[in-house]
Amino acid sequence: MRNSLQLTVMSMALCFGLFSMAHVKAASVSYADQGAPVQNSYTFTATATGYIGAYFQSSSASYTSTLSLLVNGVVTPQSSIGVLNNQTSNVGDYVNLGYVNAGDILTFQMKVLDTGDIWNSNSASNTDGVNHIYSTSFSGDTVLGIPAGTYVGFEDIHGGGDFDYNDQAFIFTNISTLAEKHISPVPEPETYAMLLIGLGLVAFTVRSRKRRI
Repeated sequence: MRNSLQLTVMSMALCFGLFSMAHVKAASVSYADQGAPVQNSYTFTATATGYIGAYFQSSSASYTSTLSLLVNGVVTPQSSIGVLNNQTSNVGDYVNLGYVNAGDILTFQMKVLDTGDIWNSNSASNTDGVNHIYSTSFSGDTVLGIPAGTYVGFEDIHGGGDFDYNDQAFIFTNISTLAEKHISPVPEPETYAMLLIGLGLVAFTVRSRKRRI
């Protein structure tokens, strides 16, 4: 009787443990300036010749979205129909996005099925002109079985929504990232000097004309 009870308890504990692991959720990588759009523009390239891997990391969105990969502007066959649906995928789910050559230009696309919007990792390709991604390095998560790679979190609403960049997030492997910050250029002192000279010439010309009249 005691052995039977112990086996029952152990079985229940094992089932509970498996259930917990199946429903574990990964914490999204925090974007420090939530509420403000990301000022970086990102360029992704293939680090080495081989495959681009994608792991489903998290989602906080009510909209349904899928992921695709464009290599040098052409969608890969493996991702053409959209993969890693955020409403049906589990944390840690893996997809091979396709074969690439080192140096290939990579563009990640998130298609929002509810609205028909498609948001690109290249902000210049977005219809609203807004940056819809935040990216940073990811050190890996052994519990969830996600290796080190590059984190990319998306905003799924036209105009950027609440700018927390965690509506759907992925970890990509075999990619390199170049992030460039958009900074408004500050005029050099010489530029100010030329502007003042120009204004002075305009004022002198106007004054001379008035004297002639």
